[in-house]
Amino acid sequence: MLRTDDAAMLKQGALIYQARCASCHGVHLEGQANWRERGADGRLPAPPHDASGHTWHHPDDVLIRITTEGVAKAVGMPDYATNMPAFGDSLSDADIVAVLSWIKSQWAPETRRHHDDINRQAQQQSPR
Repeated sequence: MLRTDDAAMLKQGALIYQARCASCHGVHLEGQANWRERGADGRLPAPPHDASGHTWHHPDDVLIRITTEGVAKAVGMPDYATNMPAFGDSLSDADIVAVLSWIKSQWAPETRRHHDDINRQAQQQSPR
């Protein structure tokens, strides 16, 4: 699903990321400070999308679902409080894949390989 080999897609993903994601997740994918600790409002700060975060721990379909539907719906917890909006109404499926592909393209080769392994495992476990 995510592709790190399409230069045009990655360029589009970078532009969308800077316009729609960087204000929370950081220009350099660094996320917000203390992202593992809930704030006074009970919400978690935006996590980093670099190797220090957990984005690469999730298969492509989960990342796409979270971005499209929002965290609460994607994880089946309707009361989950989050600042992460659902982007399904404001970004196309292709734009969401482009953004996530660009994020993945910024990871070290070893992290990308590990993420590919996670995708393979998820595909093997999914019902056909």
